[in-house]
Amino acid sequence: MKIYTKESLIDALKDIRAKGWIKSRRPGNDGAVGNTLEDLFGIEENNLPIPNAAEWELKAQREKTNSLVTLFHMEPSPRALKFIPKILLPIYGWKHEKAGTTYQKNERSFRQTIKATTISDRGFYVNVERQNERVSIAFDIDKVDQRHDAWRKSVIMNGGKILSDRPYWGFHNLYHKAGTKLFNCFFIKAESKIEDKIEYFKFSTIIMLRNLSKENILNNIESGNLFIDFDARTGHNHGTKFRIHQKYIPELYAESRHY
Repeated sequence: MKIYTKESLIDALKDIRAKGWIKSRRPGNDGAVGNTLEDLFGIEENNLPIPNAAEWELKAQREKTNSLVTLFHMEPSPRALKFIPKILLPIYGWKHEKAGTTYQKNERSFRQTIKATTISDRGFYVNVERQNERVSIAFDIDKVDQRHDAWRKSVIMNGGKILSDRPYWGFHNLYHKAGTKLFNCFFIKAESKIEDKIEYFKFSTIIMLRNLSKENILNNIESGNLFIDFDARTGHNHGTKFRIHQKYIPELYAESRHY
């Protein structure tokens, strides 16, 4: 494996961009853009062959997409409560759409992508508690949409009218987790086209992002640009993700530079 400096990696990315349209190496994969880029470099996922590689992340996405970019996974505190399997699923979960077919009859689901500026149809939202230095999940049962009335009644019956023990992420722990993966980042955007049912990419935009900012992270959570995504069912927790629209990624950093 070739070892790159940041400068030579940027030159290599420019060379890939100059090649124009490149056939997808991982067809039918949501991560096909990043996978194709990694294959072109001959590297394993996000394993950048540059000095201090642990300080850099490679992110890539189709240029025209409404899909959110997953920044990192992090389960909420207090960890000892095992909040998702012990509280969210049994009290606030709802019947999984495949319960009784693919899964067992009692399979429950808790899937919510929520943010600070909007309350979800099930009454959940994100709250940045500056005084307590934590990001928490809040619940307002009076904001549950009427189409979920049966579920609302089950929450009350299960004693969940008030989310007394909020799941949360301390500011320090949140920034440490984000910084471990994303302190510096190369973010690549690719144009996409389909020819004869085969997808091709043109790696058109190269952005080098440096010095992830804790304050910028918190500001983007408060402004609703950064989402928290729960994806759990009784049989498996797919992980709690912090996700963002690609256009806001540079706002998380103190420095950004386009090439």
